[in-house]
Amino acid sequence: MKRQLLTAFLIGIFVQQGFSQDFDKAKLDSYFNALETNDKFMGSISVFKDDKIIYNKSLGFIDLENKVRANEESKYRIGSISKTFTTVLILKAVEAKKLDLNQTIGKWFPTIKFSDKITIKNLLNHRSGIHNFTDDKDYLTWYTHPKTEKEMVEIIAKCGSDFEPNTKSSYSNSNFVLLTYILEKTFKSSYSKILTKYITQPIGLTNTYFGGHINTSNNESKSYKYINNWKQEPETDMSVPLGAGGIVSTANDLVKFSNALFTGKLLRSENLEFMKSTIDRYGNGLFQIPFYDKISYGHTGGIDGFSSIFTNFDNNVSYALVSNGTNFNNNDISIAVLSAVYNKPYDIPDFKSYNLTSDDLDKYLGIYSSTQFPLKITITKEDTTLIAQATGQPSFPLKATDKDIFKFDQAGLVLEFNPTDKTMILKQGGGQYTLKKE
Repeated sequence: MKRQLLTAFLIGIFVQQGFSQDFDKAKLDSYFNALETNDKFMGSISVFKDDKIIYNKSLGFIDLENKVRANEESKYRIGSISKTFTTVLILKAVEAKKLDLNQTIGKWFPTIKFSDKITIKNLLNHRSGIHNFTDDKDYLTWYTHPKTEKEMVEIIAKCGSDFEPNTKSSYSNSNFVLLTYILEKTFKSSYSKILTKYITQPIGLTNTYFGGHINTSNNESKSYKYINNWKQEPETDMSVPLGAGGIVSTANDLVKFSNALFTGKLLRSENLEFMKSTIDRYGNGLFQIPFYDKISYGHTGGIDGFSSIFTNFDNNVSYALVSNGTNFNNNDISIAVLSAVYNKPYDIPDFKSYNLTSDDLDKYLGIYSSTQFPLKITITKEDTTLIAQATGQPSFPLKATDKDIFKFDQAGLVLEFNPTDKTMILKQGGGQYTLKKE
């Protein structure tokens, strides 16, 4: 749901691979111990193969203030992974002949621009053109407040359209909020009850449901952001994301859901193939996620301080990560886990730091920009921590790792400053940009 500077998928080298029957669990445990000891990650990881969970690890706290530790049944908001569940529910309605993928949405949402041309299929594969309401700068002023269907449709209609339907692709949470309302009108029931009836109950997901206000006494996790220490994040009201990002689950339940989906326990084979089919990188409730010579299918999620991913390889191996606090690049965590599973090399990270005083940070402060880079980067400080914020994005803390060098591991971002020249080199995802202080 939330906007981020970079959303990274798994990246691998194209060589032959095989599944390791007896992967080194002790090394993987040491990897996660390093993350936990250095306040890099809180959450849960699960790997499923041959109808059983072969690895599970839970780290950190679901309620840091009351020192409640996470366990394998702790529940996390899974953000946009909810879209996969919503897509399955739409296709269940299609299989029951209650909906047609090619029918337009005008009868439900006449105030939406081009609603007489936008189809259900366009909503599923992000080709509707409907603007993504979470991209608007005022979103962060109201997302914690409850909204009615009328209010949400008005917000989405007011956002307008970014392009003619089915002419291009652009990710939009608005699509799946509207799909939620279509499901409720079609089944004459709440999204929560539809989810239970058609997915969680039939395949036995006991810890997956549509969320409400976070209840830690029910083993539900709060979420956190790391700035010098873990700080609790505000809580999105679930009436806002609905089927675009409102589901709560566990890593164990997600791998069970993945296995059920890809082994035909939820949908007919032609509808699973429809979910996997892609246009402009977007599937229908799924993305392609590569790892070495494999192409897996899954989805990522992010909402408040929560982040998540699930993916399935060869209808046989499923992996899931759910987190309520990350001060590291989740992509690197996923690569490490899958490398352990497929017997590929990976390193246990060494978290060195470079200590600076608050006064030391002053020479880096300011606004940096470049004609070659689309965003301005504002650098501020909080005590002894340097803070960066890109235009229209949430702020994030930087960690000093060497003289004039700072990192934000969560997004694989490196900033190298030259205070004399008043420049900053930004490195991310193989790209490098030089920005000048204004």
